[in-house]
Amino acid sequence: MRDFEGKVVLVTGGATGIGRAAALAFARRGAFVVIAGRRCREGNDAVAALAETGATGRFISTDVTRSEQLELLHRTIFAEHGRLDVAFNNAGYQERRASIAEQDAGLYDRVFDTNVRSVYLCLQHQVRHMAEHGGGAIVVNASVSGLRNPNPGLALYSASKAAVISLTRSAAMEYAEKGVRINAVAPGRVVTDMMLASKIMDMSAVAAGLPLRRMGRPEEVAEAVAWLASSAASFIVGHVLCADGGFMAL
Repeated sequence: MRDFEGKVVLVTGGATGIGRAAALAFARRGAFVVIAGRRCREGNDAVAALAETGATGRFISTDVTRSEQLELLHRTIFAEHGRLDVAFNNAGYQERRASIAEQDAGLYDRVFDTNVRSVYLCLQHQVRHMAEHGGGAIVVNASVSGLRNPNPGLALYSASKAAVISLTRSAAMEYAEKGVRINAVAPGRVVTDMMLASKIMDMSAVAAGLPLRRMGRPEEVAEAVAWLASSAASFIVGHVLCADGGFMAL
């Protein structure tokens, strides 16, 4: 399938994990992919992986918690390509497990600046451009933790993802009639660096608790993201698609 042929796609947090898998998924479908993130080595490796598939793309070093860097990122894309057709606002941060009493305001700021404020700022740049240039599609990476909190010790992450879901739905209602489709994907138990950093020790026990009896792969979430952004999902707006191995059905 080449359903993104000639389109420009932005993936924040695209150097690793779900973001990298999504960048590759879009590239295989013909897109020029801009990968944004703080990890320069991993970002350049991801661009090299795109090239190995015959696709093109670039990495732009960006700290999504810095508003001036997000502004420069979008301004660069608009100046060099004249368009942004799809955005996957994927960058995120999860705190190490601790009770609320053990956390501090600095950690709160880091979680919410990365997971919520960055999405808000990205949406501002993206919807303005897309609404003025014939529309587009935006997917936001949320989490099943924003719909149901199964993780004691991760209160900030769960609360931030609930905020992301609400923000996504509000933006979707504001810009649907202007041709900008906005949706969210909510991954469940997917093996990524961030999930491993949460110190889940017994992966087999976690997997056994899912209906599919296995953990998810970043590539599986990436396929859901690509579908939400594609014309095949043209009647889907303001939706939260759970790519969770059946977790939310339990």
